[in-house]
Amino acid sequence: MQRVFVSALLASTLLCSQARAAEEAPPVASAPDAAADASAAGDVGSDAIIVTGVRGASPRTVADSPVPIDVITPAELKATGRTGLKEILGNIIPSLTMPALGGGGTSASVRPISIRGLSGDYLLVLVNGKRRHTTSLINNLSRVSGGSTPVDIDLIPTNAVGRIEVLRDGAAAQYGSDAISGVINLILDSSPEGGEFTTTAGQLYEKGGALIQQSLGYGTRLGDGGFLRFAVEGKFHDRADSSADPIARVFPLVNGQPDPREASVDHVIAGGYGRSNRDKIVNSSVNAELPFSDTLKGYTFSTLSYRNIKDARGAYVPATSIGALPQIYPSGFQAYRRIWEWDFQTTWGLKAQLGGWDADLSTSFGRDNVKLGAENTLNPSIGPTSPTSFFMGKQIQTLWVNNLDLSRTYDVGLAAPLEVAVGVEQRWEKFQNIAGEPDSYRDGGYVVPKDGTPFGNLYGGKSPSPGLVSFTGTSPADASSISRGNIAAYIDLSTKIVPAWFIGVAGRFEHYTDSAGNTFSGKVSTRFELAKGLALRGGVNTGFRAPSLAQTAFSTTQNTVTVVGNERVLTTSKFLPVNSAAALALGAQPLKPEKSLNFTAGLTFERGPVRLTVDGYQIRIDDRIVKTDFLGTSSNGGSAIKAILVANGVANVDSAQFFTNAIDTRTRGVDVVGEYTLRTGGLGTVRLNAAWSYFDTKILKVIDNPAQLSALNVVLFGRQVQRDLLVAVPKSKVVLTVNWDLGKARILARATRYGKYTESSSTAASDRTFGAKWIADLEVGYNLSDHVTVSVGANNLFDTYPDRNGLIAATDGSGAYGSFAPFGLSGGFYYARVGVTF
Repeated sequence: MQRVFVSALLASTLLCSQARAAEEAPPVASAPDAAADASAAGDVGSDAIIVTGVRGASPRTVADSPVPIDVITPAELKATGRTGLKEILGNIIPSLTMPALGGGGTSASVRPISIRGLSGDYLLVLVNGKRRHTTSLINNLSRVSGGSTPVDIDLIPTNAVGRIEVLRDGAAAQYGSDAISGVINLILDSSPEGGEFTTTAGQLYEKGGALIQQSLGYGTRLGDGGFLRFAVEGKFHDRADSSADPIARVFPLVNGQPDPREASVDHVIAGGYGRSNRDKIVNSSVNAELPFSDTLKGYTFSTLSYRNIKDARGAYVPATSIGALPQIYPSGFQAYRRIWEWDFQTTWGLKAQLGGWDADLSTSFGRDNVKLGAENTLNPSIGPTSPTSFFMGKQIQTLWVNNLDLSRTYDVGLAAPLEVAVGVEQRWEKFQNIAGEPDSYRDGGYVVPKDGTPFGNLYGGKSPSPGLVSFTGTSPADASSISRGNIAAYIDLSTKIVPAWFIGVAGRFEHYTDSAGNTFSGKVSTRFELAKGLALRGGVNTGFRAPSLAQTAFSTTQNTVTVVGNERVLTTSKFLPVNSAAALALGAQPLKPEKSLNFTAGLTFERGPVRLTVDGYQIRIDDRIVKTDFLGTSSNGGSAIKAILVANGVANVDSAQFFTNAIDTRTRGVDVVGEYTLRTGGLGTVRLNAAWSYFDTKILKVIDNPAQLSALNVVLFGRQVQRDLLVAVPKSKVVLTVNWDLGKARILARATRYGKYTESSSTAASDRTFGAKWIADLEVGYNLSDHVTVSVGANNLFDTYPDRNGLIAATDGSGAYGSFAPFGLSGGFYYARVGVTF
């Protein structure tokens, strides 16, 4: 029996070794026992056992949870037609949204998320109850969730998930850093036998974007009560045709007149406006468990992923860009960012009963290893001899976590035993930003000759900016390697004072070895049943989020387009690490943890087929970490800032930014979820679900300019940056779902209303507000046999686009629909799916 379990562990180890062979190894986490019983693919009712936010042996259900929690089944995950967990959860969870194009940099390739108006950094992601490592790709140029480094859940195979529990409450006192807006616990499928093969194909109505996705999962029993289950998912998703408008001119004027070649070239050049990625992704997982005796069992689980992205970024033509050297690109070019990514995490653990205590000892190691490149671009400062493909550098994020969790009950004479849980955690993490090849960042010194050509007449005597057009590689000066350790301990107590009144108390202390220092978090939650099926619930908790290592050490020099007023201006900006000489000269300080205070209060009602939950919340975050405004532009410090930068070793840039604990914010909101199930005879079963989420964020305080900038005309945290925190994503979202099962047929219809949002500028006159939109999704499925199911569907059924609300003066034709639309810029998508079980 033990040898069989060892084979499961070896399978997990094999995933790790394969990852190392390509860049480095795979992931692991640890799963509570209840997860195995609760991972069925069918409906999850109010009596389903939950494991997220629960410590101790006594089971807790969705209905009697003192804090709001939702359970999402595999059936719901499949019925969206979406291609990754981020898009799937954005379709299902009312408070989660993603912008179509959050901004430049890698955030355009790996989209950031926003939940309850906060970035993904404030959401803790667990796999089988164990902390998941974050991405190495910092959203440094994203205007939505800017500077965040959240967990990338798209690198977990969808078909490996047995269920997802979404805790909509702060939980830092239980799980530590990041659990401010909530917790997502991805519980891997533990079905002990059987398998399924699924293939999905689709594309956009009019703009291409072909998708083919295939997945395979299979499980088998191990010994007496154990299991081994693996899943693999392969996906190809092409980029869409551009949604940009044509531009007026590609070539410089010839003697004041349009170049005759204009009639024969494509004037739609912004290939990255819309769905910009071509993705190739392979995700895999192993999940295994085996009892060694009645009181001891082992478990392991791992994920291993490879992602290959070719992302259309900036497009440039000789008429408007000095970087579009006609000797290499006579009619301009579309630059492509390349990402080659290996990601893994592996977890091993033992569960035992020791002297009346239930013990869980585990270790988990994960890494996200990203190689960055560029294609079909150039470094114009090298001149016509510039290469056109480049290695831009690497970013690596590593996490190692060890946990010991103990729980037991004591009879203290109350209505229920006292649940006691205690535990310790040791964590080590590291972030590396590795330099690319010199041609990706160096200044070649080229000067455009005054040669009498239209290009020479327009740009002759001028020098292009150093580095690549649209993005720049990491230089040795920007490279970094930083690590830190963490030790934490917690205690969690809960009981029922009387049969109708539950109360829970938790506290956690953490010590970091860097500037995050020491923190303590506490939580009190309660639930009181007023009558059968009717209860009040609520809680208060303090929390924290330690600054990510990337926020402390990340540095880059970027050629990018910056919106200044109503103009899009090509600039060279420097992102400074907070401990660099230049950042310190501008007033940067070591980053400290963000502190939160959360309140939640709600009502739950359940009777027969009806369930209703209403939960209000307030999240106050002090010392919130944000990017500064661009310092050094003509309207923000100008030559005085540039002089400080030059004096501290930073030259040839137009502006600079860094991270700082700059603001205090308060977010208030409400989540309402209603469900009704109608079971009929000949008309099957109809499940109705309505969910509404609303939030509003206010900035309570902005720090004063540091002493180093007090005498300058500088705005550290300006209008656009502030408003991007407040109004860049819809404040409200409504999700209405009808799921009708009729014998072998099934119909799912969903209508989602995204509220209005604003893409702001430095002046109110240039703001653009986009109105609310309803988006419809439809899927029809039919069981051809007990083992074969076919489905067809459409996302954005009626081909809805954002409003055309004015056009920024874009040199590449983009901007007509804005960039932040949560439902995309490419219209409707149709698909078909076939599933075979065995």
